[in-house]
Amino acid sequence: MTLDLQFKIKNNPYLLKYLHENSRWYKYLNRDPKNFVIFESEMKEKYKLRKSDRFEQIINNIDMITKFVNALK
Repeated sequence: MTLDLQFKIKNNPYLLKYLHENSRWYKYLNRDPKNFVIFESEMKEKYKLRKSDRFEQIINNIDMITKFVNALK
């Protein structure tokens, strides 16, 4: 694994945690650093850090607040 890649992983707690939980990625990242893009996208999907997940979470929060306000009426 390149030094640059190691710094990226160690500076991001989500990447580090995902790497510890899915140790198969050590092998893939050591063989080809270009796999980092796939690794990062899998991590974002698992921890729901994608923009679409955030947008969905905002919509769910607005919906919950709307239902709560309607229940108070």
